[in-house]
Amino acid sequence: MRIVVDTNVLARAVCGPRGPAGELLRRVLRDHVLVLSPFLIAELGRVLRYPRLRTMHKWDDAQIDNYVRDLQEQACIVLTPDPPPAVVPHDPDDDQVIAAAVAGQASVICTLDHHLLHADVRAHCAGIGVRVLSDIEFLDELRLEDAGQ
Repeated sequence: MRIVVDTNVLARAVCGPRGPAGELLRRVLRDHVLVLSPFLIAELGRVLRYPRLRTMHKWDDAQIDNYVRDLQEQACIVLTPDPPPAVVPHDPDDDQVIAAAVAGQASVICTLDHHLLHADVRAHCAGIGVRVLSDIEFLDELRLEDAGQ
């Protein structure tokens, strides 16, 4: 399965590697294809440098750069149109997440962003064959998948 993991989940995986986001990321990297775009990679590097997050993960710039680089090396990097098609009315930056899913032929966007989890956005994405799930929803699916093997 090809999956776009939004930056908010990737950042949580750093701040709580033993939590749900960390487990989800490990499962995606082990069994599936992580899809990222240059926009998402740059956003992750920026977000991890927010003072509020630095106090949680306690990483310096080199550690942040290494994490982002490691993800890049393990991910399928896709190019998206600039600008991407407008889908998310309340946060146009979130259009980049959907564009990455389309470009990467992903079947799932995993996010904690309430704009992307909005019913209208979920319905639009379902119409193009992409499910939008929270980290917990998707992690539950992955765990069930493993239990069924």
